[in-house]
Amino acid sequence: MPTKLKFIYQLRITLVGVEPEIWRTVLVPSSIKLPKLHTVIQVAMGWLDSHLHVFNGNGESYGEPDEYDELGIKDEKSVRMSKLLSSEGDKIVYEYDFGDGWQHDVILEKILPFDTVAKMPLCIDGERACPPEDCGGVYGYRNLLEIITDPDHEEFESMNEWLGDGFASEAFNLAETNELLLKYAKC
Repeated sequence: MPTKLKFIYQLRITLVGVEPEIWRTVLVPSSIKLPKLHTVIQVAMGWLDSHLHVFNGNGESYGEPDEYDELGIKDEKSVRMSKLLSSEGDKIVYEYDFGDGWQHDVILEKILPFDTVAKMPLCIDGERACPPEDCGGVYGYRNLLEIITDPDHEEFESMNEWLGDGFASEAFNLAETNELLLKYAKC
């Protein structure tokens, strides 16, 4: 049986509508299936996988189909990334948390030769922390940042308490991200 030629895809994942940008650059095999790519995005960005998601590409939506097929979402389980992205510059949209509506542009930046020794997925760069879950989408996050940086704001204490000590909007730890990727999303 002939084997399918594999490549390494260098993907740039950018959270849409947030300034300054929150983004990651990851390396994944071109043969990665969408459920595994979902896990890679969750881990690389810093989400907690607490909500539904969908991939939009080539005029179709892929995710976990609803019981009654009311949304027209095709089952993502057998779809490989290479079906949606095949040329440098191709883009799909990954949406996470339909309530907050976090949209991510996923752009195929480079197609690299496959390396059988490479550990994947691998995050090679990124900037800024992912917004906290359930903060209200782009506008809620913008509002949250204003509140937590203004000690005179009436909600300053309650919002900082809600966030806890671990949130720093400018932080991104590449080594920690890669440890988590290999632990939870190894290809």
